[in-house]
Amino acid sequence: MQADRHPASRMQWLFGAIALPAGWRLGVGPIIAAIVLVAIVASALLAPLIVPHNPMTMDAVQRLKGPSETFPLGTDAYGRDVLSRVVTGGRISLLIGVGAAVVSVLIGLMIGLVSGFFRTADAVIMRVMDSLMAIPSILLAIALVALNGPSIWSVMAAITIPEIPRVVRLVRSVVLSAREEPYVEAAIALGSSMPKILWQHLMPNTLAPLTVQGTYICASAILTEAILSFLGAGVSTEIPTWGNIMAEGRVYFQLKPSLIFWPGLMLSLCILSINLLGDTARDVLDPRLKKREA
Repeated sequence: MQADRHPASRMQWLFGAIALPAGWRLGVGPIIAAIVLVAIVASALLAPLIVPHNPMTMDAVQRLKGPSETFPLGTDAYGRDVLSRVVTGGRISLLIGVGAAVVSVLIGLMIGLVSGFFRTADAVIMRVMDSLMAIPSILLAIALVALNGPSIWSVMAAITIPEIPRVVRLVRSVVLSAREEPYVEAAIALGSSMPKILWQHLMPNTLAPLTVQGTYICASAILTEAILSFLGAGVSTEIPTWGNIMAEGRVYFQLKPSLIFWPGLMLSLCILSINLLGDTARDVLDPRLKKREA
């Protein structure tokens, strides 16, 4: 009878057995990153059901308490449960990150297809995109907050607008290369309509790089939202986000550093997991790397 595998060997066999259709095998890092990200997203979505306390409820008697059975991570300066606020704070941060990524990718895809295929419109579109790239997201957020007040939509717009030109440039470069391919020239010669050429022949070539770019935009948007909230130019301070929690805790950092540690840890794990999965997607979708592995 075959001897049982050593625990370490069983783990190595488990991770090695997870293979992608193209023959790629995921390492331990991407698998752990996926597990961590799924746990963060699930806890954020289910926050109203799983948090032990209302993250907005204040109790002056319980302010700045240490970890206990009632408050596993302690309380903040207003007596609010830190665990409930950290878990709930992920909802807004993830919403802004995913929303900014989806909107910027969709808008950038449409503009990039037009810019890359129609030479007459390319010069005008790219000059507009260059102008948008010159706007710092932080300054744009401060201006939008000054005009409209602090809100989720102001922060999302401030993050999305500078990201659109980057997506446009990426899609444009892919289209400029793909439109010289024989199958595209054949479609033009056969009289195919422009929308059909753009969406059936050119757009599929952009899906792989856009998938990778979308992960980076999502991670960058989550970090930018935290920075803006920490500086007071983001979401209203009444709404718990990782940036707002750290901004409130910095005043009491010497007295209770955990007020910054826990939201900072969640922010770091979330961004690190997204970036690791983005790197994995890049390695899997890049045909040059597939040939090198073969």
